[in-house]
Amino acid sequence: MKRKLKVAVIGCGFMGRTHTNAHRQVANFFDVGIEPVLEVACATDADRAQAFADKWGFTSGSGDWREVMGRDDIDLVDICVPNNLHAEMAIAAAEAGKMILCEKPLAMDVAEGRKMVDAVEKAGVANLVSFNYRRVPAVTLAKQLIDQGKLGKIFHYRAQFLQDWTISTEVPQGGTATWRLDSAAAGSGVTGDLLAHCIDTAMWQNGPITRANAMTETFVKERVHADTGETQPVGIDDACTFFCRFENGSLGNFESTRYARGHKAKYTFEINGEHASIRWDLHDLHRLEWSDHRDDEEVRGWRSIHVTDAGGEHPYMDHWWVPGLQIGYAESFVHQLADFLGAIEEGKPCSPSFRDALQTQKVCAAVLESAAEDRWVDVPAD
Repeated sequence: MKRKLKVAVIGCGFMGRTHTNAHRQVANFFDVGIEPVLEVACATDADRAQAFADKWGFTSGSGDWREVMGRDDIDLVDICVPNNLHAEMAIAAAEAGKMILCEKPLAMDVAEGRKMVDAVEKAGVANLVSFNYRRVPAVTLAKQLIDQGKLGKIFHYRAQFLQDWTISTEVPQGGTATWRLDSAAAGSGVTGDLLAHCIDTAMWQNGPITRANAMTETFVKERVHADTGETQPVGIDDACTFFCRFENGSLGNFESTRYARGHKAKYTFEINGEHASIRWDLHDLHRLEWSDHRDDEEVRGWRSIHVTDAGGEHPYMDHWWVPGLQIGYAESFVHQLADFLGAIEEGKPCSPSFRDALQTQKVCAAVLESAAEDRWVDVPAD
């Protein structure tokens, strides 16, 4: 008999849907000893929360997240709300003894992130931050190949995350749909929203980032606020490029923008080592590009690995279909939840924890400080 884990999902937007879908799917595809039960969906608008609850199969909906934190029938709180609400909710959940799954980035800034880490570690509750791209099978395979030493010494890590949805000056800031453009809700722009993914994956694959040198730009300086109708200054970064050094001696080059026409979610990385190179593209997420200099010269070059093997050679794929049939974005959240539930069952931590995500927050802070002051900034390790 599986242990039932009663779940409260806070937030009924895009991320609320992806997380809820994972809770519904995970026990169907993974042999986990813990089964999520959708107990309550919560949003600031109680009617919206109830509609979401009815659609997705929750027992109830609620318009009061504080009431939800105090309920004895909730085991796991899943936080899928704008960044400025993460800290208050996570700390309240920890103090109530709830397990926590929180969307990225961890917090608005490092100081908030530290408080969140202190809260979950003091309470001793299981915690995970949703950097879901780690769990794309091709990305996980890249990590395994690096750990096996197949690339040899790493020289370069470069990543991009490109979008184009904010180019029009008519796009507002703030409100339910465009809170990511409002610094009061998001904290930062592409740095916290997009580059945080790249930074987390990079440090997971290649180790800590120690120094950064960045530049940012806000191309549209004023936007109408969706809630007030007033024209206000834009406080987030529309684009960010930074160089960095990794602890292992390799060099990093990262770029993100929402002003790259033709790109909706172009997340790529390439890693160059002494023996081989790897590259990956979210638009073709089931493929890993691989080039090994040790191959015979007449066949040396880039090859495309179709990461769909269900025989156990490719991460996670033995839980899905047959070789050649691929999966997509939504399944990365299922993998994330399966790993988290497995760790809870075994009484072990799961990465990226709040403490892991705090280090990504420190890199983001260093990047923004560097851009503001036009200088290299060290990333603290403590």
